[in-house]
Amino acid sequence: MRLLHTWLLSAALAMPAGAQTQAEAAYAVTDMRGQTVRLARAPQRIVSLLPSLTESVCALGACARIVGVDEQSNHPPEVASLPRLGRTFAPQVEAIVRLRPDVVLMAYSAPVAAQLQRFGIPVLALDAHDMAQMQEVLRRLDALLRTQAADALMARMQAQVQQQASALAAKAPAGQRVYFEVDATPYAAGPDSFIGQLLQRLGARNVLPGSLGPFPRITPEYVLRQQPDLIIHTPQTTSASLSARPGWSHIPAVRTGRICMLDPAEVDQVSRPGPRLGEAAKALARCLAMPAAGG
Repeated sequence: MRLLHTWLLSAALAMPAGAQTQAEAAYAVTDMRGQTVRLARAPQRIVSLLPSLTESVCALGACARIVGVDEQSNHPPEVASLPRLGRTFAPQVEAIVRLRPDVVLMAYSAPVAAQLQRFGIPVLALDAHDMAQMQEVLRRLDALLRTQAADALMARMQAQVQQQASALAAKAPAGQRVYFEVDATPYAAGPDSFIGQLLQRLGARNVLPGSLGPFPRITPEYVLRQQPDLIIHTPQTTSASLSARPGWSHIPAVRTGRICMLDPAEVDQVSRPGPRLGEAAKALARCLAMPAAGG
């Protein structure tokens, strides 16, 4: 395959101006692992195995090129009728092969990537845990798709976040100490995660230190010591169960009833580092503006 691409590029250089067609389109894209995929032309048949990547491809104007998705990709509506190919880290490899994709987009999974590559299917591992990585994923997708739409998309996303931050500043105090519980293990969103950075953009302070990592596993006792002003959580736990944890009745957020549960649609928006950044900011701003019980 490399020899073929070398020949194509050499032939292109030898062609007179205006005679370069297919060879002229040959290019390469490097994924987040540092692995390079070489393509003869922009992919027209794409399999996406990560919801944030599915949303990003569509936001960049290439939704019509997606031929299959993972079972959690539920946005935008255009992907609803596409073949479902299993979970991100346990996809149906044979079903993917039958779709004859030009490229498969996924979070990094060495076994799955190796299986697909054995069938000669190019794989790009593109995943993000923070804002900088999210922007890098969009740039690399833009390079892959050749849509030249990433800069405008990112500018629009940032403007939407700023709009939410400005509106929130007029009705909620800055510097609120926030604990974001991802699930009941409990795992939490740290300040260096995509969620944590978005909370910071909205003027909040994360009760966890960055030294614990982007999504650390913690103990309920640790949260009790941090005394958050606001608790945000997903439907994996209930507000009542949080309040009933030993000692948590002494946490300011529990005493004032400032425990905010995201609904399933908001969880999708907030947990996916992708083009719905403005909607994610709106969901978090709703919680940050939550009044104290009886207030």
